[in-house]
Amino acid sequence: MNMFESSFAPSLNVDDILRNVELRNELEPYFDEAVTRINFRHQPLRHENEFLAAMLAWETAPILPIYRWFEPELRLPQPNALSDEQVSTILNDVIDKLYEKRIVLDFTDHLSDRELYVLIIRDILPLRDKCIDSRNSFMHWDCSYNDGNTDIWLAYYASDEDRQYWEDTFHQPVPPRMIPPHQRNMPQHPL
Repeated sequence: MNMFESSFAPSLNVDDILRNVELRNELEPYFDEAVTRINFRHQPLRHENEFLAAMLAWETAPILPIYRWFEPELRLPQPNALSDEQVSTILNDVIDKLYEKRIVLDFTDHLSDRELYVLIIRDILPLRDKCIDSRNSFMHWDCSYNDGNTDIWLAYYASDEDRQYWEDTFHQPVPPRMIPPHQRNMPQHPL
């Protein structure tokens, strides 16, 4: 068999079979040995087609700065030109817009509105990533690990088990547990 191992049962829907052939043909230029190792023999053809469609979306998606995923582009005013109230109002709107593009901001409650706004302008919006139009694909942005330091996550968000694991694994004390000062009701999606 070519591309992927698969077997078509006689009772399959003709439309599913035709879609499968179409997806396989479109994916052919992206073949590599990892792709050819996928075995769909025990999966319904509908699941295989969903996987292949997601794979094709990934392979063909443009790589763009996140601000260009929006129409019009999501350009924000500089925070130093805004009052705290203006920052909070714009921030709430931006969080909703990011979520509409399936970008979830995780671990934000240690940041003030202005700090989160700056993080979005400085780190998230200019990030170049695949712009995938998929209802099932979410990008989770860990706002606690922005500077590469795990202390914020350990102090504010880690469970007792995570904190103990960290201490046992890295033989380093964890920072004292702290309560995040800026509780937010953020849109969520499971990892």
